[in-house]
Amino acid sequence: MDKDHTSTIQNYTHGITLVERKNALISGVKKIESFDDEEFLMDTVMGMLVIKGESLELLKLDTLQGNVSIKGLIKSLAYIEEGTKKDKENSIINRLFK
Repeated sequence: MDKDHTSTIQNYTHGITLVERKNALISGVKKIESFDDEEFLMDTVMGMLVIKGESLELLKLDTLQGNVSIKGLIKSLAYIEEGTKKDKENSIINRLFK
């Protein structure tokens, strides 16, 4: 069933709606890799997406539709190459154990 669910999400379009840098709705999200109040790392149908900001909160996660809603002060949105995903995971782990 997981396999079918993943292929269904890949058929969705990816989009980002940002309202006044305070609310973001992201569609086409396959998986949230990690998140905290300063950063979200998501695997979308268009690649890995990093959202950085302050006081970030996950408002809604719809795994069937692939939609994620985030609130907080959004400072940046960036797509990262697949090769840098491991580096990103390492930096998150390094921050946890400092």
